[in-house]
Amino acid sequence: MLAIAHRRFGPPREALELVEMETPVPAADQVSIRIRAASLNPYDWHQIIGSPRFVRLVPRRPIVGSDVAGEVEAAGSNVTEFKPGDAVFGWCKSGSLAEYGCTPAKTLARKPDNVSFEQGAALGIAGITALQSLRDGARVQPGQTVLVNGAAGGVGTFAVQIAKMLGAAVTAVCSTRNVELVRGLGADRVVDYAKEDFTRGSERHDVVLDLVGTHPFSAYRRVLTPNGVIVAVGIGGTAGAAMGRWLVRFLMDVPRRPFASQRTKVFMAKGRAEDLAALGELVAAGKIAPVIDRRYPLADAAAAVESLLSGHARGKVVVTV
Repeated sequence: MLAIAHRRFGPPREALELVEMETPVPAADQVSIRIRAASLNPYDWHQIIGSPRFVRLVPRRPIVGSDVAGEVEAAGSNVTEFKPGDAVFGWCKSGSLAEYGCTPAKTLARKPDNVSFEQGAALGIAGITALQSLRDGARVQPGQTVLVNGAAGGVGTFAVQIAKMLGAAVTAVCSTRNVELVRGLGADRVVDYAKEDFTRGSERHDVVLDLVGTHPFSAYRRVLTPNGVIVAVGIGGTAGAAMGRWLVRFLMDVPRRPFASQRTKVFMAKGRAEDLAALGELVAAGKIAPVIDRRYPLADAAAAVESLLSGHARGKVVVTV
């Protein structure tokens, strides 16, 4: 099979190479997938470029990529939920930038017929993160107000739609070029960060979902209701330095938490097949829609990673196989 091999840490065009590799064979609890589409996440480019430096302590994966959609090629002897030919989406443990992959059956969900492979591949990590951070982390209730900082990114475009679906009024923060996009996703108010600092405004929100780490937590508290919650997801930015700034802000915030009515949560999503299935059904029903910024063929995977690494991708970057 053809696959994008991760040869070394560095810029995508130096680190990645299209090569022929052995087609993987599923273990007893796995399925093999004929991959039709994959999507990229910040997790992928951190691994590829090896930044921040501690990422290099993690064993380098031969094939990068996690989010996937395709058709079951073969099922292991212990797998009962899928059979060859089933259309599925989720995560591929062996790497998704390839023609075939193997992954445990529990990392996949059935793809609804009216959801495309590209849409299915776009759901994965970003969709799960948006759903769980709002539903489980922030516990959003109908009638609440939610601010999404980083509303035009992979997680943000899902978060705006899911917060609205949960009954919240949504304020979305994004760049000038993305104002109309985010408004079209259902945001009640859109803040262009190039023209306005939302942390200096008079509006108060029950939830601040921070996806980009542009402000210290103390600034977010100025726009929270007295019992509001900040939910911080990811580390913000595309440079290793952004992670350092985020970590300092987090540690500085720890001492005040026991004495504050306003809460701060650092949220990490969990891979749950049932939540994948729920997202697929929401797309099938037209309640949410993945935003796909660009599509690249497998041979141009390095360019796809560069697009994401630029920090200006709107929604998801998809690789078609």
